[in-house]
Amino acid sequence: MKCDEGYRCDVCGQDVTSIIDSDLYLRYVIGQLDPETLHTTAERHLRCNPVLAQFIDDPRFESVVVDGPMGLANLDPDFVAQRRDLVTRGFQRLHEINHWPGDRDLTQYPLPEAIEAYRSK
Repeated sequence: MKCDEGYRCDVCGQDVTSIIDSDLYLRYVIGQLDPETLHTTAERHLRCNPVLAQFIDDPRFESVVVDGPMGLANLDPDFVAQRRDLVTRGFQRLHEINHWPGDRDLTQYPLPEAIEAYRSK
């Protein structure tokens, strides 16, 4: 299957048809997923991974609230601020990538700091 055709979500079973809805690609873009395992890692909708999605602070994404110990209210405020910045920038990067014309170079998807981290491994 081609990357732009979507994959089945391992949580809800529906197709993830757009990169802007992809938990897999968000985690890759922010440096949380090794590029070598991208093709073998399960896919999910962003909303099907609420612990990650709660950090997206962008008007194009309806906020997610997580109750319990992994919810924002129960996490260290400095961690929340740093994580919100990173995950939001990753989400915004997915929107940029979604508008790139023609064939896309997967190695150019990640944020600059993630590319640097991948290169240093």
